[in-house]
Amino acid sequence: MQPSDLLLSLLARRGIESEEHISAFLNPDYETLHDPMLLPDMEKALSRFFAAIEKDEHIAIYTDFDCDGVSAATAFSDFLEQIGYTNAEIYMPHRDNEGYGFHETAIRELHARGTTLIITADVGIAAAAQVRVAQELGVDVIITDHHEVMNEIPAALAIVNPKLGGYPFPHLCGAAVAYKFVQAALAFGKRRGLEQFLKIPNGWEKWLLDVVAIATIADMVPLVGENRVLVHFGLRVLRRTRRPGIVALARATRLQLNTVTEDDIGFSIAPRINAASRMDNPDLALKLLTTHDALEATRLAEQLEALNTKRKSTVATIVRSAKKRARERFAEDSPVTVLGDTAWKPALLGLAANSLMGDRGGVVCLWGRDAAGNLKGSCRSDGAVSLSDLFQNAPDAFLQFGGHAHAGGFTVSSEQIHTLHEALMRAVANFQSAPAPSIVEGLSHDISVPLSTVSNSLIKEISLLSPFGMGNPKPIFHIPEARITGVRAFGKEKNHVEVMLECATTGRVVRAFEFFKRPEHFTFAPAAGTSAHVLATVERDSYRGPSAVSLRIVDFLPLT
Repeated sequence: MQPSDLLLSLLARRGIESEEHISAFLNPDYETLHDPMLLPDMEKALSRFFAAIEKDEHIAIYTDFDCDGVSAATAFSDFLEQIGYTNAEIYMPHRDNEGYGFHETAIRELHARGTTLIITADVGIAAAAQVRVAQELGVDVIITDHHEVMNEIPAALAIVNPKLGGYPFPHLCGAAVAYKFVQAALAFGKRRGLEQFLKIPNGWEKWLLDVVAIATIADMVPLVGENRVLVHFGLRVLRRTRRPGIVALARATRLQLNTVTEDDIGFSIAPRINAASRMDNPDLALKLLTTHDALEATRLAEQLEALNTKRKSTVATIVRSAKKRARERFAEDSPVTVLGDTAWKPALLGLAANSLMGDRGGVVCLWGRDAAGNLKGSCRSDGAVSLSDLFQNAPDAFLQFGGHAHAGGFTVSSEQIHTLHEALMRAVANFQSAPAPSIVEGLSHDISVPLSTVSNSLIKEISLLSPFGMGNPKPIFHIPEARITGVRAFGKEKNHVEVMLECATTGRVVRAFEFFKRPEHFTFAPAAGTSAHVLATVERDSYRGPSAVSLRIVDFLPLT
């Protein structure tokens, strides 16, 4: 079917104009996924893995505790179960008690349990010292990771990381790299004629794409190229998932699995998987995703739902306190806001910093104290300053730091914490940071359409561009001269805004909304009886019925 002029215009805005590229974008093809053997050290990793299987060695899969790490752990767990290999375990560090990373204490503990091979997932590329400890103990390490190499490359037996070059697409998340390992291992085992591999149906690994899609969206990697294909087919698998845990989680959150979207993953599924490590133990999320027992799945889903509710309440309390302190201590236009409290839980501060950054802009860094007594925090940036640049230009301000343009984490000493704000202010003043690419690509719009066209047919048309996310944002529409008939705050704390817009030609009223915004936060403050230009995305408003459509507000602009 020939794409409409609207669709062609939106594709052109994304630099997709040739017939070949348009077809590839609109019709993702699983067969276009790259050969996993192109990943660096894959052959070496497989040789060691199969040697371990043949000798019945104890294998530990060591993953991060976030949604990406839990999803990677699920992929490995399902694979090991499918080939019937039981002399293995999954190890995820406890966020509060151990913290992020590949830890020496964990390596020693695994060694004491007889582990001779550790395969990491979504972690390890920054763990040169820890890999040396493993080597001294006689434990081989295969690193599968996707993070940037910041300093020394670990001397692991193999490092499977698309960022190290040689692989055509460097933007995979940790779970996708794990999926590639499973793909390669299945093909390798079948080629060698191993019985436990030959009995596995061809294409079985595609059932793992549900967790790969969850991780890819949760980890905010670009949804282009190979990631677009993985998420496209991952959503298909998710809509008919075989996992009792996902079915139970959907029931607990009132999600319709047969129509689940990337938004449902981002706003409902991923936060509850992350709630396990933020509020309790990441093993809860892994059990949810891997259980075959429907009753256990229901219990775990209810437990995660309760943890997520508690998480939201705790974050809201932190945000209220942080906003009050920020107003008292910093100018509204301060490029850096640093706040902390030893009672704040570091695992929640990324969420709180993101909320405060949305309110104040600039860079926001919040810190708290973990269970071990360490002062740790999270930073968020609106894009005016790249956090990776900021950290690199203030190395003496931290004990440890890391992250990306928009998000980062850090550890500080009790002495450094008193001068952290001043150190970051100096860093901002002393260097010109290249603006981090905005997640929303600024406030420009893709195309102008009249309010009368905002309908289910428009949603159906633009859904051909989905899945949306980093690198492929939802189209921002310009709605010219919309008449505003009502404005109200909604939500438990009345901290979200709803604006009713009337179409001048038809009299039809369309709901527009945005979370954590007040009218004065927009370029033009909407008020009943006024008119404005609207920048917004078009959303299916499932809470108001299967055919309801709303606008998600990006900004209001004055008519003149």
